[in-house]
Amino acid sequence: MEMNIRNHWDKLSPETRHWLTDNPGCVVLPRTITEIIHQETGVIPDSDQHSQVSLSPEDLSFIRAQSEGVLFRPE
Repeated sequence: MEMNIRNHWDKLSPETRHWLTDNPGCVVLPRTITEIIHQETGVIPDSDQHSQVSLSPEDLSFIRAQSEGVLFRPE
């Protein structure tokens, strides 16, 4: 399953959101962050053999917009 950060943003803790917006260029989430997101959202994303998750271009755009304080509106 894809991560789809935008759809689960409201379920993430302030600490997790802060980590994501402090690291907007992170293309692959570390397994510790992946596990935290799983615990907070219930989503089990597709991961590699190291339990890391690659973010989609849409997730990266959303996180960058959040880090810049831009209100993200889906097209």
